[in-house]
Amino acid sequence: MPLEFIYVTRHGFRPAFTVDPASGTYTTAILSPTGVPTDPPLTSYGVEQANELAQRLLKLDPPIGRIYSSPYYRCLQTINPFVAKYNETSETVSNSKAHLAAIRVEKGIGEWFGLAPWNHPASAPLSKLQELFPDIDANYVSQVTPPSHGESLSELHDRVASAMDAIIAQCDKEGIRAIVLSSHAAVVIALGRVLTGRMPEHVEEEDFAAFTCGLSIYRRRNSHSGRQTDTSERQPMAAPDRLADDSAISGITQMSGAGAAAGADMQAAGTSDHPSGCSPGPSWRGGLGVQGGWDCELDSDCSFLKGGPERGWRFSGDESFSAVGRQNLAGSNAGLGVDVEVPKSERRGKHDQPIVDSSKL
Repeated sequence: MPLEFIYVTRHGFRPAFTVDPASGTYTTAILSPTGVPTDPPLTSYGVEQANELAQRLLKLDPPIGRIYSSPYYRCLQTINPFVAKYNETSETVSNSKAHLAAIRVEKGIGEWFGLAPWNHPASAPLSKLQELFPDIDANYVSQVTPPSHGESLSELHDRVASAMDAIIAQCDKEGIRAIVLSSHAAVVIALGRVLTGRMPEHVEEEDFAAFTCGLSIYRRRNSHSGRQTDTSERQPMAAPDRLADDSAISGITQMSGAGAAAGADMQAAGTSDHPSGCSPGPSWRGGLGVQGGWDCELDSDCSFLKGGPERGWRFSGDESFSAVGRQNLAGSNAGLGVDVEVPKSERRGKHDQPIVDSSKL
């Protein structure tokens, strides 16, 4: 059974950090559990959003069969309440750990950093993330890795397309009907474009929304008429890496101790990661979309969040730090993106956090 639904969410509220674009020095007032300055945790309000999101994800039909997340702490922290609630429900129903959910950490849907003459901080190694999030799938090997010096806007979109090409092929092979992705604003927007094949003439156009903990739903085009294309034998065009354990044919990825150390070592060493820029990736522009194309049935819906849609973001058109001057900037891509103000009529509540953010992360 080929993959039919892709659920996408952006992480919840997080604290700010700054970068000096002249030196590439990142600073933050709140230290991350990972020790990476570009990897802050969620705020208390962000944790509330993640819990509200978890309740919504549990009610989705068809139910989630695989979980993919950016390697950044805020994205893992956002999806973790769903994993915990799912596992708690599974244990209650079956009194067995055979159906426990595991998170596949995929760098290919990780944060976008603009082009820079210096290297951006890398995300924490898988071994560190496993200490913080025990439900991470130790056997999964990330399919795509962004370059450390950042990406152009075109490279970002092609990187996301390559990652999705590999992910969809995996899930087609495993017989999974629905998956969820936890990522960042720029990637959430890029996901909408590469899945539908709709790349606007001007990259800064507001086409797909990316509110904190908003939920987007994409459905495979040929599934509407009941005709599905089996891509289980297709090889990922830009990421021919080892797939996860083929024994997990149904349900959410199962946790397993066997081979965990080997899988973690391969992930840490990057032996199977495919750097962005090495290949143009799959053809998706011109309405094609990755792996046959997808339709957007829900665009960053926030109706289940008490605060409604918040911290919207769009591209500014800039793609490198040389274009934004030398002043300290809040967030890795401040100056490379534009905040989207939410109309007052659409706000559902007030709290001590701003409605718009000074960055997109």
